[in-house]
Amino acid sequence: MDAVTSRYGGEVLETGERTLDPWEGVDAAALARAVREQAERAVAGIDDMASYLARQVSDTSHREVVGPLLDGQGASGVVVRAGTVLASWGDPTRAEMAYSATKSVLSLVAGIAYDDGALRLDEPVCKTVDLPQFDTPHGRSITWRHLLDQTSQWEGELWSKPTWVDAQSTREGTESAGGPPGAGWAYNDVRVNLTALALTALFRRPLPDVLRDRVMTPAGASDGWSWHGYDHAVITLDGTEVPVVSGGAHWGGGLWISALDLARVGLLCLRGGRWGGRRVLSRHWIEELWTPCPVKPEYGLSWWLNDHGTVWPRAPRTGRCARGNGGNHLLWVDPARDLVIASRWGSEVEQFLTEVSSAVRPCAPHSGSTPG
Repeated sequence: MDAVTSRYGGEVLETGERTLDPWEGVDAAALARAVREQAERAVAGIDDMASYLARQVSDTSHREVVGPLLDGQGASGVVVRAGTVLASWGDPTRAEMAYSATKSVLSLVAGIAYDDGALRLDEPVCKTVDLPQFDTPHGRSITWRHLLDQTSQWEGELWSKPTWVDAQSTREGTESAGGPPGAGWAYNDVRVNLTALALTALFRRPLPDVLRDRVMTPAGASDGWSWHGYDHAVITLDGTEVPVVSGGAHWGGGLWISALDLARVGLLCLRGGRWGGRRVLSRHWIEELWTPCPVKPEYGLSWWLNDHGTVWPRAPRTGRCARGNGGNHLLWVDPARDLVIASRWGSEVEQFLTEVSSAVRPCAPHSGSTPG
């Protein structure tokens, strides 16, 4: 299937009120060129995910995979403007592992609890869930915001993986050992898994069911996505064992989703939580997702913010993104251009973002995403 000329071009994902012609201000030739080049930049070695993951994870211990894996099948993606697919490449309906882009979807599940009044961002987690991880002097100070913006500084072990084993945590973090919640930031998959556990205890049902009922079905997603945890990750609630999903694929599992369905998630956020005139998430929650963390300004509530060009220096500073595996999985949302890009297993994504953004002019002030 050729890029740009595929059968998905022109498909309307969201039918709410739009004031912008999707092709207005778009250099079609430049967009086509950028997409065709991205289609050729497939990440190598993904057809054997076990071997690929072993090469990617730099931890020196606890490296064993404890969740399911899905072999990759090549680069795929879509470019969406004003709710319409302008271009696609590969098979954008094929589910792929999302890696850490899962974290940003987990934050949408937290938003459901927030909108339902079951979660207050700056309230200690222990006020609403009864888990031993939050029944220590440090744990009792952890708020939902700390969990979602990765500043909890929690230390412990979950599902056989201790927090200290995550090498990316010390490589990218600003935390100091033993510091209070909120004082330091670290990109730590064990702590994200703790967030998933806490939300499961809060909802008292599997998070994939919540996501399906409250977000994916209202947004018209396919039934081809799935969300996985580790083999032994369960919690007993009301006498029943409930599976707990993982927030990434560091040790397997995580969200498996197609480019088209991932683009729907991005478009929902771009529309301020509305889909086709229906309120799915509150605009206030979307604003919270994209509010900079005080100790990590390029990070919000599990979303990356390019406000200062820190995440992707050459890409527009109006962009926000969910990303995984170093950007090999990317959901890019640019409200200034009414633009969503979902790229799966494609390398050199910063170059791609730069080229597509150059081909799509920012919208006039009266155009673009619909107010909520």
